[in-house]
Amino acid sequence: MGSQPQYTLPPQQVSFAGFLFDMDGTIIDSTPAIIKHWNSIGEEIGVAPETILETSHGRRSIDVLKILAPEKANWEYVRHLEGQLPLLYGDDAVEIPGSRSLLDSLIAHSSPWAIVTSGTEPLVSGWLDVLQFSKPSHLVTAESVLNGKPDPACYLIGLDKLGLREAAADVLVLEDAPAGIQAGKAAGCKVIGLVTSHTVDQIVAAGPDWVVKDLESVKVIARRDGKVTVEISNALRR
Repeated sequence: MGSQPQYTLPPQQVSFAGFLFDMDGTIIDSTPAIIKHWNSIGEEIGVAPETILETSHGRRSIDVLKILAPEKANWEYVRHLEGQLPLLYGDDAVEIPGSRSLLDSLIAHSSPWAIVTSGTEPLVSGWLDVLQFSKPSHLVTAESVLNGKPDPACYLIGLDKLGLREAAADVLVLEDAPAGIQAGKAAGCKVIGLVTSHTVDQIVAAGPDWVVKDLESVKVIARRDGKVTVEISNALRR
């Protein structure tokens, strides 16, 4: 791909019937909080935080614990820990550029949207409260599925909640993690991959339809015939 990625594709307008957003790395960036979180857990379970952080992003905490500390891999423990994150580290999260304006535009155009995340409900609700984001009508969290991403189950549930299972190709998934990109594609959706938490090569290898730096590249243009048209600009030239 070369040492300097070229985000130079001309703007492209595409229409979608609905939108499914990942949370961390897509709507917000809570990396400093997550590092503190896993450092604390690492001390508790006797595992080096670096070992946890190598594989934790985009994966459910319960799946990480199943490998590293099976005795802790239960929903009561995980929900409590994740619910503490926004309370303890509320100043350590920021919004991904463009995320708030995109969500506000979708809401203004009455477009169906949902959050589909590997985090638990207390974690997601906590961050939305702390950062004062609008809450979606539909939320798919870690507790919603038997298997986390890259299994497509979470995005299939998201499609069902929007009433768009039979129109998956008309739904846009917005993701920053390779596992999430793979899950969105496996569910039959179009996928934008954000280069906010992984390398360009890792995002490209996961197979998204578009690759962008952040959500500043995605703007709502209009709503017509039951679909919202977005303009995708400055995407990666591949």
